[in-house]
Amino acid sequence: MNVTSDCRVVTEILSRIGDKWSVQVVAQLGCGPKRFNELRRMIGDISQRMLTLTLRGLERDGLVTRTVYPTIPPRVDYQLTGLGCSLLKTVRALGDWARENHAEIIEARRRFDSQDEQNPEAA
Repeated sequence: MNVTSDCRVVTEILSRIGDKWSVQVVAQLGCGPKRFNELRRMIGDISQRMLTLTLRGLERDGLVTRTVYPTIPPRVDYQLTGLGCSLLKTVRALGDWARENHAEIIEARRRFDSQDEQNPEAA
């Protein structure tokens, strides 16, 4: 087992799926196919350019498919692939974990920040 190459593989994949926009796109597409502007409205503060880049990256990695319908204007739908659906399970589990542990994390931050303020030389 080559730990260095394993770390590179994991880092490469996590850099794609670990950013906030990819996670949100995967989560939204978990509810079914969506059009570009529908995704943009649902995600909120993502720019058109960032959504385009995110969708292209997810498509390149085989997580999302892009289907163009020959209408005027052309209709384009984005949908999770089988691989994307398997990622969705992990994304949902991570979201559940975050919700379940949010209060504990906030309390830990409060304690840490309080200690930091009381002992500024420790930093």
